[in-house]
Amino acid sequence: MKSIFDQVSFLSSRSVTKAYSTSFSSAVKMLSPRIRQDIYNIYGFVRLADEIVDTFHDYDKETLFELFQKDLDNALKHGISLNPVLNAFQHTVKAYDIPYELIAAFMKSMRLDLVKKNYNSIGEYNDYIYGSADVVGLMCLKVFTGSDRQKYDELKHPAMRLGSAFQKINFLRDLKADTEDLQRTYFPSLNLKQMDQSAKEEIIKEIEADLAEGYNGIVRLPAEAKFGVYTAYVYYKKLLKKLKNTPAVKITTTRIRVPDYEKLGLLAKCYIDYRFNII
Repeated sequence: MKSIFDQVSFLSSRSVTKAYSTSFSSAVKMLSPRIRQDIYNIYGFVRLADEIVDTFHDYDKETLFELFQKDLDNALKHGISLNPVLNAFQHTVKAYDIPYELIAAFMKSMRLDLVKKNYNSIGEYNDYIYGSADVVGLMCLKVFTGSDRQKYDELKHPAMRLGSAFQKINFLRDLKADTEDLQRTYFPSLNLKQMDQSAKEEIIKEIEADLAEGYNGIVRLPAEAKFGVYTAYVYYKKLLKKLKNTPAVKITTTRIRVPDYEKLGLLAKCYIDYRFNII
């Protein structure tokens, strides 16, 4: 029965999320059960594409990516895929009428990672972040707002800014790996040798502005989504604080992280904030 295969597909997306990101997985658990699976489905799709371009170094990445693109298009066209993660994703796309243009923009940015190493202009940088992060925020927002198109339109800009903030924090955290292992530099006119305190502070100021605008959207989210998104926001804000307090030279040589015991404390804080209507 197709329903059994769908359940297997949903379990696959959930497993991908838990295996690749304990922090994001914890935030998803704070969402309403009604929408939780659909966010797993979106993350599973995003993660598979990202893995192709970032980690499958012993294989022909371009061929793998083209096969993935073909499987994706067929899944969206026919409403089924033998790739369980894509089968789960197409289910969410159909259920929430996620525009194909968002998916296409995401795949465009992932495809750039196969060939492009530097983003030397603000325009290129913003276009990449739109495709790699902003549209993912919009896909999730489609789930959060359901059939309420007015609410979706109202929260589009904050959702994109929050997606931008999360992605830029990831860039800063992963600066060493991106530069040394992948020979990639996302921040315009910045490479490992040029990273200094002034450059770091400029990047962080930009991220703080994104986070502030993103928070303005979080407080207006439907109740079933607010707690989970706020949890992710608090985690990333804590990570940014650690990066802000870390000397620039150390960021270029070490991956800064939030320890598990601190994550538990943040989760408790988020719960208290939510229960007492602080957000």
